[in-house]
Amino acid sequence: MPDATPNDDRRLIAIGDVHGHAIALRRLLEKIQPTPVDTIVILGDCVNRGPDSRGVLDCLIELKKKCHLIQILGNHDDMMLESRGDHHALGRWLAQGGETTLLSYGDPPELANIPDEHWDFLASFLPYYETDEFIFTHANYCWYMPMDQQPGSLLRWLSLDESQPQAHISGNTVVLGHTPGPIRDVGHYLCLDTGCGIGGTLTAMDVLYGDCWQVDEAGNQV
Repeated sequence: MPDATPNDDRRLIAIGDVHGHAIALRRLLEKIQPTPVDTIVILGDCVNRGPDSRGVLDCLIELKKKCHLIQILGNHDDMMLESRGDHHALGRWLAQGGETTLLSYGDPPELANIPDEHWDFLASFLPYYETDEFIFTHANYCWYMPMDQQPGSLLRWLSLDESQPQAHISGNTVVLGHTPGPIRDVGHYLCLDTGCGIGGTLTAMDVLYGDCWQVDEAGNQV
């Protein structure tokens, strides 16, 4: 990891897949204590699986007022967006954890219960975010293509188990989620999906300094 500038208070923090676990996200943020000079990058898959996707989006909307927040579009977030105007997409989303997301907005679970503020927030998510040293995206990437030419299916859906990418042509370290497991730092990429939503943990890391925070799905420090 590149060294941060000495005495620089800014932090560049990536947070792995949250998957509807609002309590875990709030407890993690309590540990991080975001400040206005921090940049926090949510690596996608904010919704589905867990019990409170609505609470996750509410929490992130609040967080955007406290720091520079970047939201990366994950495949589960994308499925939710596509379901709004497509009956077939709605069926696919419900089969992939969307029903628990809808229930977090009230019973009976209906799209009409989701406020416009949440749809607009999801629509603001980015396919990737790039700095001078890092690239942040959800799932994977093609090492020899500029980021603005990468297909969405690769950025959001292709797991590291299916394809291990080489170092990106930019030379930047790529920070990812999507493929659950332990923290994986292979030098040219760093994966921070540690299984929140399938009984694992939620992880945040300051990629400039290497500081790391983890909680389980109930919000307990691990």
